[in-house]
Amino acid sequence: MLAKLTLCFAVLAAIAVPNAVAGGGPLFVNVGGAGIVYGPTRFVPVVNNSGNDTTLEAISAKDGTVGATLDLVGQWGVPATAAGPEGISRDGSRLVLGDVADGQTSPSLFFVVDPRRMRLVTPIALKGYFSFDALSPDASKLYLIQYTRGGGDVSHYVVRAYDLRANRLLPGRVADRTQKSWVMEGYPITRTTSADGRWVYTLYTNPSGYPFIHALDTVRGVAHCVGIPMANQNGIYNIVLGLHGRTLSVHWRSGRPFVNVNTATWRVTPAHRGTFPWWAPAFLALVPLALLLRRRRALAAPRWFKARPVPGT
Repeated sequence: MLAKLTLCFAVLAAIAVPNAVAGGGPLFVNVGGAGIVYGPTRFVPVVNNSGNDTTLEAISAKDGTVGATLDLVGQWGVPATAAGPEGISRDGSRLVLGDVADGQTSPSLFFVVDPRRMRLVTPIALKGYFSFDALSPDASKLYLIQYTRGGGDVSHYVVRAYDLRANRLLPGRVADRTQKSWVMEGYPITRTTSADGRWVYTLYTNPSGYPFIHALDTVRGVAHCVGIPMANQNGIYNIVLGLHGRTLSVHWRSGRPFVNVNTATWRVTPAHRGTFPWWAPAFLALVPLALLLRRRRALAAPRWFKARPVPGT
């Protein structure tokens, strides 16, 4: 059955790629380049000279030697998000690849690969316009952006969940249940992820109002939208997100703080210049270490330089 699906999927991929190139729309995947790194291995999809097929290469991040490979029909790439290349699960068991027409043509095509064994696990074909958004830590759920006005308009969308164990798109959208009237539109600017890979926080522009942070719980499949008080969004591309415990800091690239979001209550509070910047806790944690090293150097200093009486005095 899987062989039949793969053959059918390969035909769809061969049809979709020329349409994507002709359309000239934005790509949501990276082909070639640095690929994506997991542990000591870099996974890079390389399209052959004819442009008809892709080879997924497992390359040593240490010395650049090519190990196992996987040949795929069509042009495939690593998903690109506001945080850079993504698509590999936290446990390293699954890697999602998107067709180069990702989000631009229907059906939308994806490959789920086992990067450890370099083999195909699941081909996915969805009617409509979808691109990769996130993956749960255990690779049981895939989250996708569905463009509600077709592939030509990537500023209007909803988040959908795909059950990778049951191999089906779950009904409904993943939205903030406390704000049912919230309409997602705009473009992703930056994102950060919790250390365990469960929460994904993405900052979006909003042409109809304040920009917002989309907080996605990839385990439970729920989301929260948090508006950020920024009337003028011209400088939003200089904003960076940082997660420190339960505080999501929204600060400028220079390090100057802007606002903080409490991820337990979703309350937004101003981060005044007079307060510690987001990097201050880490800096202060180093102060005791610096004092300890200074004391050790002082104790280890030679004692021969102590003053001695001058003969004849």
